[in-house]
Amino acid sequence: METITHDLIILGSGLAGLRAALEAAKVSGGQLDIALVSKLQLMRAHSVAAEGGTGAVLRTDEGDSFELHAWDTVKGSDFLADQDAVDFFVREMPKEILQLDRWGLPWSRRPDGRIAQRPFGGHSYPRAVFAADKTGFQEMQTLYDTLLKHTQQVHRYDEVFATAILIEHGLFAGLIVIDMIHGRLVLIRGKALIVATGGAGQIFGFTTYSETVTGDGLAMAYRAGLPLKDMEFVQFHPTGLVPSGILMTEACRGEGGYLTNSAGERFMDKYAAKMMELAPRDIIARAEMTEILAGRGLPGAEGMEYINLDLRHLGAAKINERLPLIREVCIKHIGLDPIEKPIPIRPVAHYSMGGIHTDIRGRTPVENVWAAGEAACVSIHGANRLGTNSTAECLLWGRVTGEDAARYCAKAAIADAPTAAARAEEQRLTELMSKSGTENHAHLRAELRQTMDASMGVYRTGAAMQSGLEKIRELKQRYRNIHLVDKSWVYNTDLIHALETGFMLDAAEVATAGALAREESRGGHARRDFIQRDDVKWLKHTLATITPDGPRLEHSPAAITMWPPVGRKD
Repeated sequence: METITHDLIILGSGLAGLRAALEAAKVSGGQLDIALVSKLQLMRAHSVAAEGGTGAVLRTDEGDSFELHAWDTVKGSDFLADQDAVDFFVREMPKEILQLDRWGLPWSRRPDGRIAQRPFGGHSYPRAVFAADKTGFQEMQTLYDTLLKHTQQVHRYDEVFATAILIEHGLFAGLIVIDMIHGRLVLIRGKALIVATGGAGQIFGFTTYSETVTGDGLAMAYRAGLPLKDMEFVQFHPTGLVPSGILMTEACRGEGGYLTNSAGERFMDKYAAKMMELAPRDIIARAEMTEILAGRGLPGAEGMEYINLDLRHLGAAKINERLPLIREVCIKHIGLDPIEKPIPIRPVAHYSMGGIHTDIRGRTPVENVWAAGEAACVSIHGANRLGTNSTAECLLWGRVTGEDAARYCAKAAIADAPTAAARAEEQRLTELMSKSGTENHAHLRAELRQTMDASMGVYRTGAAMQSGLEKIRELKQRYRNIHLVDKSWVYNTDLIHALETGFMLDAAEVATAGALAREESRGGHARRDFIQRDDVKWLKHTLATITPDGPRLEHSPAAITMWPPVGRKD
């Protein structure tokens, strides 16, 4: 096994990873040797799919404030967000918008030339900064272009698949990766690690996530002994295109779109009369499912009942200016022009509020490991994330973790080489390649996704989750008996998909175990057998740590520093 050494390793090249690399390069004054490791080519990270906007307070002279953004975020979280982290977040975020502006991001503008902002669900003020409906792509492109100035310092490892995070004597010691291009195993050593690998959305069948979002970083951290926090909280976005699940951005409703049922009625007045289609996502997702279950949905492709997202009243000019990608996707994928007809949508798995447990600076319990973006749980989202706060989180905590990790590396020595652990991982992978089992990992993945759709959807019950957890554990047992058809090491997608499926099984088990244990309804976790929020017993985070028998669940209190919990209707 070849060994490569750098000062700082950043795993993941989406918004959080790129922002971390740029900040680490800046803080170190060009003196830090940085590795940027990704299983994808750089601009293929899922961050490019973010559409609607990034939240920040820019209009204090027109009525917005840090306090309002913080309140909206805390209330939207169903009061599980750590309020000290939220306060830090809202006060720091405007700097990121202005930094991207200086780097050349083409933000959409008002007629007076100022950066435009539009309404978004759960926000009491229009604070979504956007670049038409291609915000994530433009943010990624801007960071990528800026990163090209640091090629002497930031060494990119594209199409390199990480299999294990190695912790020795309580410190990060190395990362085992498969160099897919050259077909070799490599140990990458470093003084510090930032995990920025995103979520685990592919554990669901109907999802907005790209095929590559398989919980790799989450599972590797979990296997290395790091706790995962609040994994039971999964966000179902109200507007997934039927039948593909492609995201119809919340900007559709921010620009004035309606949700209607089979009778053509705007039904949100029954569920959130004040905010209507701009209520928080968990409330709208439950409203849509309630309409569908009551027989007020419409029959759709692949047996999916749906609700209509109606943009027709916005007019062609506004749709073409503000939502051009949405129109293009609808025409190309389902042959429907939203200028002329409503869009068929239903709730779709979209985001994990949970992730690797960190403090307010993104640092994990291992002193030289940080996590940022969706891979982390700081926690500013609590039980339900507001739209625009995810890309914002990626940018801010990319910057924060990049800065802190760079300062750590300037003073720290590299940990001892994890020789024994590296050999053990090499042996595990070699044995996986040579297995002659009877199980097809692709079939196991399909069964997992069906199980999660059935047991961990918008509405949950103890019986369904218990059945789902038992099925996941059965799949984990069967996974031990998989076989690979491709026995090579160069671009072996059979091997990569098998490893991803193993990661997905771990992420799904933790999420389902946490959901089954949480006997209340809060945010994205809605139980039909425990329909009320229970602040006495459950105003706390779930921490899951690996054991030979599955996740051990512990709990820690949410940080209530500004507002005690109150009732929440919209």
